[in-house]
Amino acid sequence: MRNKLTLLGGCLLGLLAGCQTQPQVSEWISTTYSQPWQALPTSSITQETAENVIEIDTSKTAQTIEGFGTCFNELGWTSLNLLSGSDRESILNEMFTPGAGANFRICRMPVGANDFSIDWYSYNETEGDFEMKNFSIDNDKETLIPFIHTAKQFNPDIRIWASPWCPPSWMKYNKHYAARQGGEGTDMFIQEDKYMEAYALYFSKFIDAYRAEDIDIFAVMPQNEFNSAQIFPSCCWTAKGLANFVGKYLGPAMEAKGVDVMFGTMERPNVALVDTILQDKDCSRYIKGVGFQWAGKDALPGVHRKYPDMKLYQTEQECGDGKNDWKGALHSWDLMKHYLNNGVSVYTYWNTSLLKGGISHWGWAQNSLVVVDDSTRTYTYTPEYYVMKHASHYVLAGARRIELGGNYNDALCFVNPDKSIVLIAGNSGDTEKKVTINFEGNNYTASLPANSLNTLVINK
Repeated sequence: MRNKLTLLGGCLLGLLAGCQTQPQVSEWISTTYSQPWQALPTSSITQETAENVIEIDTSKTAQTIEGFGTCFNELGWTSLNLLSGSDRESILNEMFTPGAGANFRICRMPVGANDFSIDWYSYNETEGDFEMKNFSIDNDKETLIPFIHTAKQFNPDIRIWASPWCPPSWMKYNKHYAARQGGEGTDMFIQEDKYMEAYALYFSKFIDAYRAEDIDIFAVMPQNEFNSAQIFPSCCWTAKGLANFVGKYLGPAMEAKGVDVMFGTMERPNVALVDTILQDKDCSRYIKGVGFQWAGKDALPGVHRKYPDMKLYQTEQECGDGKNDWKGALHSWDLMKHYLNNGVSVYTYWNTSLLKGGISHWGWAQNSLVVVDDSTRTYTYTPEYYVMKHASHYVLAGARRIELGGNYNDALCFVNPDKSIVLIAGNSGDTEKKVTINFEGNNYTASLPANSLNTLVINK
């Protein structure tokens, strides 16, 4: 009886002191090239201390995560349409249904043609139609709109932002969708008021036309890769030219529609380009965020330090070479660490689905989340899909990134709104590696498989 009373008294004292149970690793998912998304036994986690240590302190939080997503491209839809209806729905369920798979919730789309469209087009190729009387999204009703509608069947709350690769060709000095003349450091868009006004109207017509299709666009960026002269749809601008367009024309037009304007996409390692936008008094009042991709990632740390309250997006995962191999997946993981460790709140993949080989209309082979074999009408998820899913499945909207301590840097960590801890840890070595996670005075040591990516969830 005395032992029972002692035990009861100890429990009551513990409750009065607000004692909590020891946190536990509740889930461990691991991906290798040959064995993606394998559940490993949490019972194999020990309390020993390894040489490699990750320290988690939930008082050291950074940016809030809004979500992860992918891009709606024409070649994504045409490749998925080669599959049976059940296979296509299985993929979109896996990607978009909350809690099912990747949890994609913030996605990108083009305004007109991009490099992974079926061919070149814009919404108005009638030269001199400054009133946009011949504006039409009929092309998109064959591809992008059904793609988005089908995805929204699985998540009606998908948020979509958009950017053009190229304006109507008659609005450019070279009268062509590609960069036949002009280049970086020049304005290829005609710098006259009537063209600027018409282009802002073009954006407004796009917003209205998509709303009529029950697709809301919450934000736009004025130009994809504004420094890059390409053989596919593109248009170079100077930062000064974009500041003028946003400050006097696009910003007011989008404000009237209740649509945010973000600056981007930034593909150069040059903080001064962002300064030109954010320090322009007319333009800066409309800019709600800045988007980075490719070499723009090297400007991201400087922009984050200089403008710590500015919302930052990673706008496009580097696209690979169409091989969809493990080397590409590890590069994607390194990119994810860089972007998230430097303040982005949204992380976006590029091609959702492509045919095997991933070749665009303009001859560029790229990676994708899904590869469709057109000869067998079958599909596979790529290693990069699992890289995305290791974060996006577990890191929920409203999560905060945690600044990690310790000597093991191949990791990212987040605390979800429900207080669960999500640790993503890589091992790019050819042998198993023991890593100790120190959290609230407790050690959890896991042997990470060789060449693997791992997500461990810690719950109290």
